[in-house]
Amino acid sequence: MSTFSLSSSSISSRSPSASRDALFGSAFSGFAIIVEKNFGVVERMRVTPVSRLALLLGRVLRDAALFVLQAAVLVLAALVMGLRAPLAGVLIGFAFVALLTLSLGSLSYAVALGVDRPQEFGPLVNSFTMPSMLLSGLMLPIALGPAWLNVLSHFVPFRYLVDAVRSAYLGQYATAQMLYGVLVAVGFAVFSVTVGTRVFRRAGA
Repeated sequence: MSTFSLSSSSISSRSPSASRDALFGSAFSGFAIIVEKNFGVVERMRVTPVSRLALLLGRVLRDAALFVLQAAVLVLAALVMGLRAPLAGVLIGFAFVALLTLSLGSLSYAVALGVDRPQEFGPLVNSFTMPSMLLSGLMLPIALGPAWLNVLSHFVPFRYLVDAVRSAYLGQYATAQMLYGVLVAVGFAVFSVTVGTRVFRRAGA
């Protein structure tokens, strides 16, 4: 198995950093469509025959490519600082980043179409991302917290993605954490894209 050859002692704290960036960045991607809506760009899209799904996917796939590129830069920086992880695990981590961006980007655009000003959108997104980040174990493993926090974190889908990425970076692929992570990531992506497409269709975007 191909392995990046540097220290592995801090994989659990470094491996989710790309997921953290994807969570924050993609959740705020809706800012762009608020500006477009206020300048009449969304209104002009109403007369085009382009599928609403295609309009949404064009945006979120662009965001996914951007955050995967950022994740690659972070991994290279982590290698310099002492990360050791199998190549397959790193690639799996990139896949989770792409799915997370696809999911949160879709929901972000859907929410943004329902507000008129960026000042309304920012606090709304923050009220979601901050608790999600803390409960998912992105900052520190959730096992370090009290038992009630661990129980509560199981209701946050990002917890399963973070656990799966950590397993991948440790080279542990045939685990329950990996299975749950894949199921939750794919299911959340399908749900988010479906919601985003319906909102785009109603908004005439």
